[in-house]
Amino acid sequence: MNSLLAPFSALRPSPEYAQAVVAPPYDVIGRDEARELSMGQPWSFLHISRPEIDLPSDGDFSSTEIYRKGSKYLQKMLDAGVLVRDKRPSFYIYRIESDGKTQTGFVGAGLVEAYEKNLIRRHELTRPDKEKDRVDQILSVNAHTGPVLAVHSSHQPLNTISQCFCDENSPEYSVEHQGATHSLWSIHKPELVQKIMTEFDNLGVIYIADGHHRSAAASRVAKIKRDANPTHNGREPYNRFLVVSFPETEVRILDYNRVVKGFNNLSQGDFLAALENNFRVSVSSSPVRPTRSLSFGLYLHGKWYEINYLGDTKGYSSETDILDVNILQNSILSPILKIGDPRIDPRIGFVGGTRGLSELERLVDSGSWSVAFSLFPTSMNQLMAVANESKIMPPKSTWFEPKLADGLVSLALD
Repeated sequence: MNSLLAPFSALRPSPEYAQAVVAPPYDVIGRDEARELSMGQPWSFLHISRPEIDLPSDGDFSSTEIYRKGSKYLQKMLDAGVLVRDKRPSFYIYRIESDGKTQTGFVGAGLVEAYEKNLIRRHELTRPDKEKDRVDQILSVNAHTGPVLAVHSSHQPLNTISQCFCDENSPEYSVEHQGATHSLWSIHKPELVQKIMTEFDNLGVIYIADGHHRSAAASRVAKIKRDANPTHNGREPYNRFLVVSFPETEVRILDYNRVVKGFNNLSQGDFLAALENNFRVSVSSSPVRPTRSLSFGLYLHGKWYEINYLGDTKGYSSETDILDVNILQNSILSPILKIGDPRIDPRIGFVGGTRGLSELERLVDSGSWSVAFSLFPTSMNQLMAVANESKIMPPKSTWFEPKLADGLVSLALD
């Protein structure tokens, strides 16, 4: 099998256009917000990643029509020299500085075969409709434009390479984006490129942190293109996908909280009483942000509660079983509120930790949702342990912050 992570000739902004191009990830903003952010910004990558913003808002367009529009805009940016294709295969160093913290990772082309053999390890299931959407987008623009955020075990040789290279070289560009500084360096010296490939192969595995639909779609795209290519040899660009991998010690996971509609025909009093079968329930005079595992915050009817799990977790054989998100699902959401599959049940919503506990209060107080749960963040050790067991976390178990930006580096498939 080829190397886990390989260099590639990136499609990226000319340095003078980088600030104008950078955009939020396609999947963290809605259409209206994307349209507003792109107003007066003709080179924003949102015209490629969210091309519906350039179509009539009252139109009923297929995904094929939408992404064909994005493909045309990509060509427009290439023709104008806003985006350029590197001439030499390179690795790239991607650094994010935010709130006094720094995380520095490597951008490379991950091997689809490694993903399929679980060497690029996953921990979440995907939704077929979201997978198809990404497949349509990738095929239309013939590129991976959304990077998969991955993590790898902290590895001193890789840490040394990134630290020394950034200390000795200026970045290709640094841009300010959503309160963070995003910087990119290019590494193309053959001996250093080979060293990076070797060290990732020495690690043997990396872990998908954010981007399960992108990676699953990459596998489907590779199969489509492979089946259509009678001279397939395994070295084609479609056999790889865009990955940014950071040391696991540098990334930050925030809480990913839940809101629920209704109480499954229970009164609020009966619901609270049902909780006491497995939890110690106490009223809190202030919003509850859990400070340890197996402790949860609960907000309903203008009041916060702290609920602490009373079950014995010592007998659990899998790390997956004692995840807070699973305790919540298996002890409250499923048996009491009858939410079976949180991936598809419309009665559950998910609120990223950056939005704060006040957002949980707002959603419940508005009447749109009935009850909110605040959770202690999943740890990186838990994520890696679950992936190593080939187990699956519930959806929306991890919220990584800061997010990678779209537009600073893409992987073309031609």
